[in-house]
Formats: sequence, structure tokens, C-alpha cells
Amino acid sequence: MPDISDILAKMRRNPKGVRFADLCRVCDHYFGKARMSGSSHRVYKTPWPGDPRVNIQNTKGKAKPYQVRQVLMAIEKLERNDV
Repeated sequence: MPDISDILAKMRRNPKGVRFADLCRVCDHYFGKARMSGSSHRVYKTPWPGDPRVNIQNTKGKAKPYQVRQVLMAIEKLERNDV
């Protein structure tokens, strides 16, 4: 099973080829447990004001590429301490 850094590297190289389960692992690591799950969507709370959530969607086992890019931007914002 790949670790978080391996998954992140893969996400940055190819946002189109990311498995939904891998994206969930990354989001759980950075944002904690999903605020909403159980359907094809998972919603994660983020620590900044404004639109304080990350929403990801399962599409036949894959994550949507635009949502992968949104997660990467949110992680970069967290790492820069722009909260």
C-alpha cells in the first residue's frame, strides 16, 4: 500500500489517474475524518474561512481530475500556513 507522499506525487503527475480510495486516504490524513460520507461524495472541513470544505466524488472508482487539483491546492494552502 503506497504511503501519502507517494500518492501525492502521483496526484501531481497525473490528476486524471487517481483512485478515489487513494484520494480519500490523502484527505483523511490532511483534513481529518470526512464530515459527510456514505454516498458517492465525501466532504471534508478545512480550517480557513470562506468556502471551508473539500468535496470529492467517486466516479467508478476514480476521482474527478478537477477535484484532485482542488485537493492539491488546499493541501498547498495548509502547508503554507495560509489559514
